[in-house]
Amino acid sequence: MREASFVKQNKEKWLVFEKALHNNVKINPDDLASYYIQLTNDLSFAQTYYPESKTLLYLNSLASQAHQKIYITKKESKNKIISFWKYEFPLFFQQYHKTLLNTFLIFMAAVLIGVVSTLNDDSFVRLILGDAYVNLTIENIENGEPMAIYKSGSNIGTFLGITINNIRVAILAFAFGVIFSVGTIYILFSNGVMLGAFITFFYNYGLLEKTSTIWLHGTIEISVIVIAGCAGLVMGNSFLFPKTYSRHVSFTKGAKDGLKIVVSTIPFFIIAGFIEGFITRYGEQMPSFISYGIIFLSLFIIVYYYIAYPIILNKIANPQNQKNKISEQNLHRTSVA
Repeated sequence: MREASFVKQNKEKWLVFEKALHNNVKINPDDLASYYIQLTNDLSFAQTYYPESKTLLYLNSLASQAHQKIYITKKESKNKIISFWKYEFPLFFQQYHKTLLNTFLIFMAAVLIGVVSTLNDDSFVRLILGDAYVNLTIENIENGEPMAIYKSGSNIGTFLGITINNIRVAILAFAFGVIFSVGTIYILFSNGVMLGAFITFFYNYGLLEKTSTIWLHGTIEISVIVIAGCAGLVMGNSFLFPKTYSRHVSFTKGAKDGLKIVVSTIPFFIIAGFIEGFITRYGEQMPSFISYGIIFLSLFIIVYYYIAYPIILNKIANPQNQKNKISEQNLHRTSVA
């Protein structure tokens, strides 16, 4: 689409929004959020197809004003907490799906390194997991209870301890992103290698199927650590790649966006901690269909909430944007033909 056609198609919408912002016209919060999402979509489109244009500068300025109006002058809803997880975060998070994919690939590469290293060097698992843990686990295996370590401690104590530790790891994965994303990559890499070494350690003893007990809580726990890593990369990359913003403005926005992603993970860490404290210890006594049901349900919830639901919600909230994409695709096909 030519820039002139793009401006003509959206000009009226932008002017209405700009007039409302400048004249302090009261706008319904839901309508304001919808306008803002459409505006940021238009901004992203302009950044891709019309870099360094006056249209891009105009949309950038308008988006900054709208951001201030939404997050500074907007009255807080009584149901703000529910609204955040149900609408605000999913609508916001879709823009970072590519970053999430990159985070996942980094983590899986680290897992693969852990697997290969442990397969080729028996001492590697001790280097990664520590002699104390390895010796205790070997002793449990010899006693016929390879997962005994997950049965120790009280339910409440395990739940609180694991939840707090997981949240700490998530915050570190995010905070270390300030070191130009390198710190976050280190956290992802170390946790990925640890997971790969752990799984292969049990595989070497012919007990790979026993790790299903760990995945009762690990499915959510590992998934959300990856998501927290995504938050760190969002912050770090905002400084490395500021695009049309100044580096300071881009980093501030990236830090806020990353923090929002981290906050979204807290309920899931609580769920993972609850499962580890109250369910994992009974995993070996559970019928297989129950344990695998919990694992697949956990995976479904994570994939749906962080990937599918944001896409669905954005399609509902931005039907015009979807029409624009279809028009662009048709125009491209016509030009190719």
